[in-house]
Amino acid sequence: MKPSALTIGKFDGVHAGHARLLRETIAAAAERGLEPSALTFDPHPAFVVAPERAPQPLTSLDERRMLMRELGIKRIFVLRFTGEVARLSPEEFVARYVRGEMNARVVATGENFRFGHQQAGDVRVLAELGQRYGFETRVIAPVMRRGVLVSTSGIRALLGSGAVARAARLLERPYAISGEVVRGFGIGAKQTVPTLNLRPPAEVLPLNGVYITRTEDCENRRRWNSITNIGFRPTFGGEDLSIETYLLDALGSPAPTRIRVEFLRRVREERKFDTPELLKRQIGSDVGRAQAFFRRLAKWTRPALEYAGDVH
Repeated sequence: MKPSALTIGKFDGVHAGHARLLRETIAAAAERGLEPSALTFDPHPAFVVAPERAPQPLTSLDERRMLMRELGIKRIFVLRFTGEVARLSPEEFVARYVRGEMNARVVATGENFRFGHQQAGDVRVLAELGQRYGFETRVIAPVMRRGVLVSTSGIRALLGSGAVARAARLLERPYAISGEVVRGFGIGAKQTVPTLNLRPPAEVLPLNGVYITRTEDCENRRRWNSITNIGFRPTFGGEDLSIETYLLDALGSPAPTRIRVEFLRRVREERKFDTPELLKRQIGSDVGRAQAFFRRLAKWTRPALEYAGDVH
């Protein structure tokens, strides 16, 4: 392979900390005339070495690759993480993959980077191996946002509490889920409002409740302002988790078969109403709040605030 500037990691979420690491890798590649590259893992190593502690992912492998390419990474090597890979010593990992498969001449990592059997390797070990195998090691400092360390676990905790706007600051974009549009129960169209129903994905879901969202048709790239409910439809005695999105703009045609929903702000918790009419009235109130939110959002001009993390 062409000599590379390489970064290594799980990159789950491709958050602001990952983005800095990827940009530093791209800058190093430009300095040295190298190919900006990333090595990531599938599945998450924890599923192999400690499956009982394996976290639910923030992003699918496809989305990880898409986000890394959007930042400017040209070559992405996905290493299937197996028991054999987990047993490699730090030097064996470097010889086989870092210097071997990826032909790395520069390796950029975060301060807490660990690798090799039982995480025996750290940035000091990587630098020593770099001197031996002929690559430079660059260590990138952690990223803070408003005094908060950016981390995948921190973002997962924010989503679990419904704090999607704060999570967006750490991600540098709204948190989003994608999936197939599935047939609902027919209740909304008859008794409240019609919705698009999304098949629950394998990735992390925000806390149950009602959110201001944006919805995109994955095939035709149409976008709508929307509100989305995650929950169990308690007004109608629901038992299965559902993700129902109500579009604030006309749907048009063709009807989408796969959608992507971005979560901008939490409106309220999901709750049971005595009648469908009361629920419909509440949805009308939710729509009003969402429309006011989007009017305020339209006044902002700084691109970095498009994720709406600072719009109240």
